[in-house]
Amino acid sequence: MDGKTPSEAASVEAFEEAGVKGKVYETVLGLYSTMREASGNSDELIPCIVAIFPLKVKQVLKDYPEVNERSRQWFSPKKAASLVDEPELAQIIQNFNPKTFD
Repeated sequence: MDGKTPSEAASVEAFEEAGVKGKVYETVLGLYSTMREASGNSDELIPCIVAIFPLKVKQVLKDYPEVNERSRQWFSPKKAASLVDEPELAQIIQNFNPKTFD
């Protein structure tokens, strides 16, 4: 996102995709690789490296840009890790300690 730091971009994504706002931290919790659809072409996949940033949620909004495209649900880190497809992301989630960011 032009004009945004990576952590600020992550905060925008959290709002758009999950309707949450809060304090984002600059610390990268980890990186994982995945394949994503190319912009405007669902038949073409491109490799991506994703950086994970912690966000201390302060607001959970009922209305947000992708409310009709996603369902939002809270999980424990252990359960969340078991639900993601990317093993690298699962490891990042399992190792996350929110008390580090109090």
